[in-house]
Amino acid sequence: MSEETPKPVRNNPPEKKVTFGRVFWPSLVAVIVASIVSMILFFLMVGGIIGSLTPESTPVNITDNTVLHMTLDGPIGEKSSSAFDPMSFQLNVQLGLSDILHGIESAKKDKKIKGIYLELGNISCGISTAREIRRAINDFEESGKFVVAYNAGEVISLKKYYISSAANEVYAFPTSTMEFVGLGAELTFFKNTLDKLDVEMQVIRGKNNDFKSAVEPYFLDHMSDSSRLQMERYITSLWQDIRSDIAIDRKVNSEKLNQIAEEMLVRRAQDAVQYKLIDGTKYKDEVMEIICKKAGVKTAKDLHLQDFQKFAQKRYVQDQKIAKNDQPNVAVILAEGGVAVDGEGLTSKEICKLFQDVRNNKSIKTVVFRVNSPGGSALASDEIWREVQLTNKTKKVIVSMGDVAASGGYYVAAPASYIFAEPTTITGSIGVFGVIPYTGKLMENHLGLTFDRVSTNSHAVLSTNRKLTESEFGIIQEEVDMIYDDFLERVATGRGMTKEQVNVIARGRVWTGRDALKIGLVDQLGGMKDAIAYAAKEAKIKDTKVLYYPLVKEDKFAMILEQLEEENEVKATNSAKLPAELLKHYEQLQSLEKIQGMQMRLPFDLNFN
Repeated sequence: MSEETPKPVRNNPPEKKVTFGRVFWPSLVAVIVASIVSMILFFLMVGGIIGSLTPESTPVNITDNTVLHMTLDGPIGEKSSSAFDPMSFQLNVQLGLSDILHGIESAKKDKKIKGIYLELGNISCGISTAREIRRAINDFEESGKFVVAYNAGEVISLKKYYISSAANEVYAFPTSTMEFVGLGAELTFFKNTLDKLDVEMQVIRGKNNDFKSAVEPYFLDHMSDSSRLQMERYITSLWQDIRSDIAIDRKVNSEKLNQIAEEMLVRRAQDAVQYKLIDGTKYKDEVMEIICKKAGVKTAKDLHLQDFQKFAQKRYVQDQKIAKNDQPNVAVILAEGGVAVDGEGLTSKEICKLFQDVRNNKSIKTVVFRVNSPGGSALASDEIWREVQLTNKTKKVIVSMGDVAASGGYYVAAPASYIFAEPTTITGSIGVFGVIPYTGKLMENHLGLTFDRVSTNSHAVLSTNRKLTESEFGIIQEEVDMIYDDFLERVATGRGMTKEQVNVIARGRVWTGRDALKIGLVDQLGGMKDAIAYAAKEAKIKDTKVLYYPLVKEDKFAMILEQLEEENEVKATNSAKLPAELLKHYEQLQSLEKIQGMQMRLPFDLNFN
């Protein structure tokens, strides 16, 4: 027997330990990649669902005995918009004036629509916007259809009542209080606050721009004589127009309305009935009975109450799609907000592109430029001015001014062939200013910071932490004066006046549309509808086909969210916010950070309640 040869013993290497990093980082990368892929798949699925749930151009179902329920509550801009707030999971919707006017006009022509039930909430818009809505209501009533207005809520503000007074019949909740005390304005001044912080605002205004009071809150603690003069003239003129409109619709003497306001004779809804400002105090069910009777039905069950906002927006989108594909001949460019190169508001990046698109559209024969802006960047204003001028050489540009077309907002309108304004439009403010804060004392006295500098040349370090020298201040003043001189030249050329004539009515002064007509800054009083009619007539257009810019698009995601809100009746609570008054002041101070370069901006903000 042979002995079995023993197998060699192998020394296995020690087992390696896996480090935390070798496990964690690959796992983390894998999770991230998986998450990204999942998100992409999710949004593709959502897109597919939205596409399947929202058929193109779903028509509004209008049946016999339809009454449009028009609820005005929240902000009203030039064009409708919707934005999703991820913090509150809520859809913030802004109704556009163009949609409202188009909706009322469509309703006037629809035989199945008997009338409008107008319910007013917390409206946020300017006087001129309110006035255009009133005129559309009056025009609707002239077709023989009815409008019944209902002022609900704790307080009936002057703006709410002003719009509602255009209706055939006006009612209010029995216990509502009512504000009818005239117009007033309160300005906030920051000088004392800035003094306490050791901040000095170095202000440079154009020569003779004593009415350009936008910068006064930073170096005065009260209104200057020039500022007070233009403010008093402005609100007095507006109050006269408001009273005049109400007097016509309510058949009450305008001077009597002024007496009611002066003596505070109307404090509650019942008082308004006594002085014939409204027709009665009613609960909502009683108002519905009145509407049923006017619509010719016995009960509310027989009445088809259609949401006006959906009706207006659907009709607007449908008609714009038709107009786009049917050789449109009138373009309306909507421009709203502060003038800036880019970002939000009235930006030269967007508006210049729209004018270029209009010039390249061969079927467009004329352009209505709707301006609602207090001005802003001088550079952006000049960029837009150039595009208006170029367009006006080939296709006449007619301007329609909204609530405000002042400073840079007027600058961009100056080269147009013809300018419309409402009597209540804030216009003019032809002037320029610059503001440079000096924060050196703030840094040293409150934070203990000091600064030292080296430079190759005298003016190489321009900083807010050192004051401008006398020569530097003079150089900037020259630049501001040059921009102001260009402004005068632009207006003089556009309006067929001399620079000297423009300078007399310029100096940064704000005018109402009614006064602007007298001094030659506008050509005619009227709204957007009047401007479109004039533009079509001048271009010898018989069959008017209007295309609005920016081109309207259906927001399918917003439509889904709206449907979910309706079906589930979900109303998310608002996120915690600063009190409205503090927020307003904070936004005013915060806006300083966004100012770059020289400004053509309205000298004050006026909120009409």
